[in-house]
Amino acid sequence: MNKTISLFLVIFCLLFLTVYAMANDEPRPFEEIYTKIGYKTVEAAADDFEQHFQQKLILPLRVPPISFTHHFGRLNDLDGENNDSFEVKFISDQFSEHHYKIDIRPIKYKVSIKKEDILGTFTLKNGTTSTYMTFSDFNALAFENDDWQYMLCINKQVSDKVSPEILVDIANSMDYSTEQKK
Repeated sequence: MNKTISLFLVIFCLLFLTVYAMANDEPRPFEEIYTKIGYKTVEAAADDFEQHFQQKLILPLRVPPISFTHHFGRLNDLDGENNDSFEVKFISDQFSEHHYKIDIRPIKYKVSIKKEDILGTFTLKNGTTSTYMTFSDFNALAFENDDWQYMLCINKQVSDKVSPEILVDIANSMDYSTEQKK
């Protein structure tokens, strides 16, 4: 009988602690989570990029036509040059599938594209050929501009709303940069 009461008390305590912990375990806001892993405002991260690479950063003016609640940027300055890149994330705390990111890295360290991942190619307004591909949970449009490889990546779950043509339009919105150079 004594063992039964002890077992009952142990189970009761575990159940109580579990319920209490779940009730008091508030999810952290995205701002806190992303800043802890090195993200900051896109503007501050762009400044980091320009100082690190000693070159002006050109970003697309457009974003996909889906809703986002947050956007963050980060310079990935890892050991050696070949892993250095700039990353912008657009996310939604209401729709987890609303995830768009831009990755920019030097062409000499560009991400290689496997033939089996290629879904198509498109020509941008400036005559550059871009490659539309799939990998992991994303579809992406990869292209080169100046000395950089850009990858515009969209979650596959919203590919019915964000077509390759929309990604091409986003890439073409960078055309303002040629006018700045004149």
